Amino acid sequence: MFSLSGMPSTASVLSTYTTFAASAMLVRTVVSEVETMANQLIPQQLREKIVSKLGGLLGSHSSEMVLVIQEFNGLSVNQIYQASELYLRTKITPSVGRLNVSKGLREKNLSVTVSKGEMVVDVFEGIELRWQLICAETQKPSFDYDSGSMATEKSEQRSIELIFHKKYKEVVLSTYLPYVIERSRAIKEENKVVKLCSLGNFSEDYDGPWGSINLSHPCTFDTLAMDPTLKKELIADLDRFVRRREFYQKVGKAWKRGYLLYGPPGTGKSSLIAAMANYLKFNIYDLELTSLWNNSDLRRLLVSTANRSILVIEDIDCSVELQNRQNGSDNNTDSQVSS
Repeated sequence: MFSLSGMPSTASVLSTYTTFAASAMLVRTVVSEVETMANQLIPQQLREKIVSKLGGLLGSHSSEMVLVIQEFNGLSVNQIYQASELYLRTKITPSVGRLNVSKGLREKNLSVTVSKGEMVVDVFEGIELRWQLICAETQKPSFDYDSGSMATEKSEQRSIELIFHKKYKEVVLSTYLPYVIERSRAIKEENKVVKLCSLGNFSEDYDGPWGSINLSHPCTFDTLAMDPTLKKELIADLDRFVRRREFYQKVGKAWKRGYLLYGPPGTGKSSLIAAMANYLKFNIYDLELTSLWNNSDLRRLLVSTANRSILVIEDIDCSVELQNRQNGSDNNTDSQVSS
């Protein structure tokens, strides 16, 4: 039978509750005082880092946001992924344990990238951001035409995760990611290998109707034999042309600049073009008008040229008959350069 003799009295329960409540109030008071002292003695950014680290140790990531940047956006390459991958090459520190190293046939330097699973930490305007490369293997059925049976095709889906505190979401989306894109463009231009493109048969690379090889011409404005004043004016004109690209778009004009070079062979026309290409990091497209049959061929070739390039028309005086308006004689020119 159930007995009430073993249960504590009402006075004992009230006494125990009063003691517990007083202890809880004392603990809350101590915690409040410690928190007030911490707020006064520890800077806010340091407090946030401490809380972030403790949250990671305790398995709480509620304050963090993760942006997933996939390698492909449908069938097209994700521009932000390419920019992030290139940008992260400049943020590799000795703390990163695994790296991927490669070198292309046409590349001068080694390409060092972050291996999957490695974490790269970046700081932007006092905000700590963590980057991580994620690789996931997927399997899908496919038909093997050699064996005439179904097989399993393995593929790798790559993405980059960007981790940061939730309160910095607007700064990351509106300022940091555009900065990463612009910085990657600058890095790409710095490491760009200038190409010489022609309609001939080249074994290294093809870009539409153009074949290309690396431009190995060593000439630069520092080594070019040219009148110093004229050289300075030409460099200033090139810089002004590059800076005013947005102005050309604003007024609705094509972003291009033309130069007419003339003189006998051996006077340095080709060296000047090479110096301009090496200075601007623009590819050179070498075009001979004698290889064209009509205007449609010319338009097709011009459309297939890449932006930020130099189009060279060699011996234009031998390609067309130009009539001098004053005396009716032929007006001979040698080459024309436009970008």
